[in-house]
Amino acid sequence: MRILLVGAGGTLGTAVHKALAARGHEVVGVGRSGGDLVADVTDPQQVARLYAEAGPLDAVAVAAGDAVFRPLSELTADDVAATLRGKALSQVELVRQGARHLAPTGSFTLISGILAEQPIRAGAAASAANGAVEAFVRAAAIELPPQRINAVSPTVLEESLPAYGPFFAGMEAAPAARAAAAYVRSVEGAQTGQVYRVH
Repeated sequence: MRILLVGAGGTLGTAVHKALAARGHEVVGVGRSGGDLVADVTDPQQVARLYAEAGPLDAVAVAAGDAVFRPLSELTADDVAATLRGKALSQVELVRQGARHLAPTGSFTLISGILAEQPIRAGAAASAANGAVEAFVRAAAIELPPQRINAVSPTVLEESLPAYGPFFAGMEAAPAARAAAAYVRSVEGAQTGQVYRVH
């Protein structure tokens, strides 16, 4: 399969790229500042250009999404908007535009996260965005067939503990390779409308 992987250069994206390539797939990596293709997927015009440049695709996978972590009392409207745009709206746009570029039986794999179901302090915006992604996956799965759509919802990654560990006190981390396996399941499997939780 020819797979467009958004966020291919990040911690999770690197693991997903490795897992998919190891199974013989052609992975086209997308990053904001580097990769096989460069695009800021929070910009609908750049998403359109991305699909025009990418060519034929069998799957789209997303392994990145920006979120602001700030206590609710300090959270601004711009923080919330930036988080929804960076984590939820960008992925909705990738699916909305991508459906007409993807193979008829192709698939989308989006990224949510544990905060949709297990919130933490300073994570309200991220929880809202993750919940929006999961609700969108369930709704889009009704309209996309024969194309499929799923989400991967990982806990904090072991490799990301130095940066994010303090936010996730008491939560068990998972290795990026285990989260990447859920992407393989989504891309190669037959299910749709699912949230694969990696906790």
